[in-house]
Amino acid sequence: MSTPTAGAVEQDPKAPIPKQIPYIIGNEGCERFSFYGMRNILTVFLVTSLLSYLPEEDRAGAAKDVFHTFVIGVYFFPLLGGWIADRLWGKYNTIFWLSLVYCVGQGMLALFVDNKVGFYAGLFLIALGSGGIKPCISSFVGDQFDQTNKHRAKVVFDAFYWIINFGSFFASLLMPLFLKQLGPAVAFGIPGILMFISTVILWAGRKKYVMVPPTPPDPHSFLRVCRTAVASGMAGKVFAALGVVVAVAAFVLLPGFENFVKAACLALVSVIAFGGIGVWIQLEGARGRHPDEAVEGVRGVLRVLVLFALVTPFWSLFDQKASTWVLQADAMAKPAWFQSSMMQALNPALVMVLIPFNNLVLYPALKKFGFEMTALRRMAAGIAFSGVSWVIVGAMQVVLDGGTTYSITWQVLPYAFLTLGEVLVSATGLEFAYSQAPQSMKGALMSFWLLSVTVGNLWVLVVNASVKNAAVTNFIASTGFGVTAFQMFFFAGFAFVAAAIFAVVARSYPLKDHYRKA
Repeated sequence: MSTPTAGAVEQDPKAPIPKQIPYIIGNEGCERFSFYGMRNILTVFLVTSLLSYLPEEDRAGAAKDVFHTFVIGVYFFPLLGGWIADRLWGKYNTIFWLSLVYCVGQGMLALFVDNKVGFYAGLFLIALGSGGIKPCISSFVGDQFDQTNKHRAKVVFDAFYWIINFGSFFASLLMPLFLKQLGPAVAFGIPGILMFISTVILWAGRKKYVMVPPTPPDPHSFLRVCRTAVASGMAGKVFAALGVVVAVAAFVLLPGFENFVKAACLALVSVIAFGGIGVWIQLEGARGRHPDEAVEGVRGVLRVLVLFALVTPFWSLFDQKASTWVLQADAMAKPAWFQSSMMQALNPALVMVLIPFNNLVLYPALKKFGFEMTALRRMAAGIAFSGVSWVIVGAMQVVLDGGTTYSITWQVLPYAFLTLGEVLVSATGLEFAYSQAPQSMKGALMSFWLLSVTVGNLWVLVVNASVKNAAVTNFIASTGFGVTAFQMFFFAGFAFVAAAIFAVVARSYPLKDHYRKA
């Protein structure tokens, strides 16, 4: 049941979509072409060019590690971007200046296609720029609405997600051809040009936006309430200390520069997880030193983080379409002109069809039968559909491992289920995360939503590392499956378990309404 914001103004059914929204949508469309254009050719470029110094049998595994480490970075830096936007610069300035960093990173990829250090430095700057603006863009969209027109926000968030996939579709279709026909320097240079255009479009609308200022220092902020709660009793201190111990252990067990991203993410997850448990146990200890509203705000954020944690398996499955699924497609029959990575264009194409179909046909039809597809129901179903897609792709891998080669068009089926899961989880999650966040925590809570993608990709690296262990590989061999097929079925099961737990937790989740007052 939704809890209305105090003093909320009645909605105006005729309220128009704010006039500044097209600038943000245009900016996002170009930025997404830039990002996906680079991202969707990254694995292929690494295998065929940058990692050519490795033995051929090791390149695919190394490319997957580089790809998922990069994605981890992209979804790790939203924590920094969200904090800067909420506390220092505001959302617009954070987006603008980090977009310029993003442009420099894209330029470095084009300049250093033969230089591993320069290329990886470019990937770092893209991760910093792209990741830093992620929590700000979607919450910046939400800031353009208030209580009178918030019902228009869902339409705009869907349009926002639609334009993301419009850019991704053309990037996925064209960039593999550009890489093959024009070479990596041009192929990586085109996304850089699109990113510059994206920044110009954002700048052009600067006088029209609603600018919500950064939150001033607050003695009752989320982190201060959490610190008070942890310090109020022994249990909280023990869990916080345990989180720190596990974080330090991550760096000890994963030494070296090449493992830094993995170690840092494991450390962050351990601090958030164990610290969050300590805060939850002792949150009542913060009452008296902080107002009840601040304490309840922390409780609400912690509830949301539980749901976000259960979404992480979905991202483990979804992001491997650009690595594991591309490598599977390499073993399938296809026309000579068709590149394996071009199959990824199917994902955004299906998104552009499924979003209007769901909103105009599926959800109204279900409602007529008395079943309301709430945000949380959509997300639980989406995680489950992603598991179905991996059961299918795992069965396809079993056939390939048996020596039978068949058409790449068979990948259409798992793409359809995975994309349906994406629409139900990702598009829904953007609006859900914004609506559940107190005003002072909009950017930060969106960062936690994006951090779920980092954790999902971290699981991929952990699983990939585990299959290098002799005991694990012996166990897999005893099942009769190949390593890749076994991993596919493992990830499918991972998603099904997460979907079931998500559905149970969601049944008792208390929805909030934190849209800005008119």
